Amino acid sequence: MKISMIERGQAVWHPLEAVLNALQAPAQLAARCYVGSVFFRSGLTKLRDWDTTLALFQDEYHVPLLPPEVAAVAGTTGELALPVLLVLGLAGRFAAAGLSVVNVVAAISLVDIAEAALTQHQFWGSLLLALLLWGPGGWSVDAWLRRRLSPSV
Repeated sequence: MKISMIERGQAVWHPLEAVLNALQAPAQLAARCYVGSVFFRSGLTKLRDWDTTLALFQDEYHVPLLPPEVAAVAGTTGELALPVLLVLGLAGRFAAAGLSVVNVVAAISLVDIAEAALTQHQFWGSLLLALLLWGPGGWSVDAWLRRRLSPSV
């Protein structure tokens, strides 16, 4: 019996696909940890010198629609709370959506953003978009809760 090209392709592809599927959860965890650490460290920096943070929001960051003091508190709170949720994968899509807003506002609020900084924001945004679309993955509190709360089949 002769094996067709399609069958040969499937024989190669199916094991590779199984490996790729097995790597999804650790890749999503890595993305959550990376993006979460970026934003959390930024929030800690703002807390360390609140006077400078307020000055930056008054003079440098031009957050639309919010007074500088409110924008500073909201931005810092988002940068400290949402990454914790994201890393845990607890309300993971909510955390990814919230950090996406923080990321976009940060990128557009700087009048003279350097090309390298803009590229970083685009990279973080792409990881957040993937987490928003596909969820935090199998290694998350969300997935654990889903398994725990769903009836056995």
